Amino acid sequence: MATLREYFIKDGAQNLTTHETWELKNKQTGEKYGEIIARLHFDFESHAKYVSFYIPDLAGVELPEAIALNDISRILKSPEERVGIQMGIGDERKDGKYLIFTGQVYLYSERPVPAEHKSRLMAEAKEVGHHLTFRSMDYVNERNKWEKPLAFISHDSRDKSDIAQPLALKLLQFMCPVWYDESTLRVGDSLRESIEAGLKQCPKCIVLLTPNFLANSGWSKREYESIFTRELVEKKRVILPVWHKVTAKDVYEYSPVLADRVAVNWSLGVEEVARRLLVSINAKAPE
Repeated sequence: MATLREYFIKDGAQNLTTHETWELKNKQTGEKYGEIIARLHFDFESHAKYVSFYIPDLAGVELPEAIALNDISRILKSPEERVGIQMGIGDERKDGKYLIFTGQVYLYSERPVPAEHKSRLMAEAKEVGHHLTFRSMDYVNERNKWEKPLAFISHDSRDKSDIAQPLALKLLQFMCPVWYDESTLRVGDSLRESIEAGLKQCPKCIVLLTPNFLANSGWSKREYESIFTRELVEKKRVILPVWHKVTAKDVYEYSPVLADRVAVNWSLGVEEVARRLLVSINAKAPE
């Protein structure tokens, strides 16, 4: 089942975004409450931008949403302070700092905002031309009714930032929900139980075959063994291999079965890799 944090990452993933975090502390004791995540979304097609916040359950902070909303002005100025927030070519090139702020603000709160506080915040926001949308566990439960991960991404942790994360986000942009540990796991979750659930429930399993993955005798190896066992039990092909800087010989030595599977090479670029995987994910199994 997807989490609120996963939906925060997924929603608006089709747009270019800036991402920043700030830590809340007790000014007197220095005690750390936790981090709020803010994103500024740039919709270059509509010449518009909007803001979203992820707010964990911060024990000791009564209304962290109010703190987040007080920082909107600074967040909106970030394009003026950053380099490279542009899109398009030639005369069609647009700069993010000139996009118009729509006033839309999404608040993803792990702890639901009480109705009386919600009404007050919405009224205060309306006075300055802002429109607030609150999303919490009701939002998660409703979406989970109809949206389930279509693929599990098995990868070595050392390939997370360069391969696994970009691929997960690109598939999300193509409206293909995936099981990906960074957005699916929450603090306190059982790693083994969560991974096993993902391996069993997802129709397909994307295996990112890299030198790091092939050399990993720990989690990556156990994940692959679980996926292969599932294929034997269900008598279905669920493995979708992605190769990166590995040869047929490398893959054969790791698993002869994998060497016989048609794979997509990461050198094609994340968008093309995602498109080809999507075709296989959406393909109907033969009768």
